[in-house]
Amino acid sequence: MNKNALPIGVFDSGLGGLTAFAELKRIMPGENIIYFGDNARIPYGTKSPALIKKYALQDTRFLTSVGVKAILVACGTVSSNCLPDVGAESGLPVTGVIKSPASIAAKIAAKGKGTVAVLGTTATVRSGAFQRELETLGVKNVIARACPMFVPLAESWHPSADDAAANAIAREYLSDVALKQPDAVILGCTHYPLLSDVIKKFFPGSALISSGRESAYEMRDVIVSLGLENRGGGEYGFYTSDDADLFKRSAAAFLGDEITGEVKKIDIEKF
Repeated sequence: MNKNALPIGVFDSGLGGLTAFAELKRIMPGENIIYFGDNARIPYGTKSPALIKKYALQDTRFLTSVGVKAILVACGTVSSNCLPDVGAESGLPVTGVIKSPASIAAKIAAKGKGTVAVLGTTATVRSGAFQRELETLGVKNVIARACPMFVPLAESWHPSADDAAANAIAREYLSDVALKQPDAVILGCTHYPLLSDVIKKFFPGSALISSGRESAYEMRDVIVSLGLENRGGGEYGFYTSDDADLFKRSAAAFLGDEITGEVKKIDIEKF
């Protein structure tokens, strides 16, 4: 098979990575894409570094088993804790969700007060990956805040901007960060864009940056630079480690559209 026609693999702990998938599909319509959501073991963000690495390598081995030409790690927790391990395991071009959003945020901060807020899972914030990347890019003030309840909110609730519970949880996490009036706020977990209407209330003057969307552009740049573009594809496959029907019903909120094809359940522990 022509290597260029192989799909791009995308994985996340659940549905959040579909925000990256949707953008990748939009900007690279000729590419075939395979998505794996490890819904049976979500969330990754509360797990130990060792367990995060174990899960990430199993996810990687699954994608390489079906044949992909590159991997987009659409999970902030994996990207910040063990992205090099994914590259070493797969032997493929691998991108995560740290560099591109950090670069965008740094450019915005350079024109403002030099302050960026990072919202992420507990493991992402604990890793310090966003903080280090932003400091390397010259950002003077980085505020990192763990928001562990945001993933289950996005995954199963899909709250509206006026949802009382979602606003109460956001207030608990974000009130003091909002007082700093950051120039940019990185949504450092790919689930968080589903809560952007709630989050934006606390940061009306800040630019919200979707790590999923920006990571799709990074993957496009890698594919183009390596001469791996495919111009006649546009076929998509979806896999989950949990209930396939539930995945299919819930995915529409992240994709903005229904999945028309089959979603397949796999036993990720075999990998």
